[in-house]
Amino acid sequence: MNRPGDDQDDHALVRRALSGEQQSYAALMARHREAVFRVARHHTGDEAEALDLTQEAFVAAFAALTRFDPARPFRAWILRITINKCRDWARRRAVRRMLRFALPLEDARDVADAGPDPEAAAISAREVARIGAAVAALPANLKTPLILCRLEGMSMAEAAQVLGISEKAVETRIYRARQKLSEDFMRKA
Repeated sequence: MNRPGDDQDDHALVRRALSGEQQSYAALMARHREAVFRVARHHTGDEAEALDLTQEAFVAAFAALTRFDPARPFRAWILRITINKCRDWARRRAVRRMLRFALPLEDARDVADAGPDPEAAAISAREVARIGAAVAALPANLKTPLILCRLEGMSMAEAAQVLGISEKAVETRIYRARQKLSEDFMRKA
């Protein structure tokens, strides 16, 4: 969560980055990469994919830096880009999954199972993975507010600003996400 004054520091770094100071953009990355990575990891449920999405988000942000609105917090802007990259990733994944099923049966035997090996990890690690997978499986409109508020520690007002929706909509979506997670865990128990 940003501390008071962080937005002003970010805005100064953006101005300097736009004037050609590459170390200013590097400072912005250092400040926000953990939050970007966490959001991506919660969306994908996979650390390697999250690292790739983190990189994609910062590359996209750098390319669009001239369009950054200094009236908004940089963190909200970069997280919005990250969420969009996660949605793109989910669409690509859905297409790949569909194409995988379109393979002839004899070719389908060579497709590796991407599921985790339950014996490879301790019980607590499996539970963390199970929760992460359940969160990643939520519909994007429920998952994103939950990640921003409950995992990233944003207020509902901040999440509403990032998502471009009302605080009440954020609250409702978090409630529905929790309900769905609870139902899924009760069904699988």
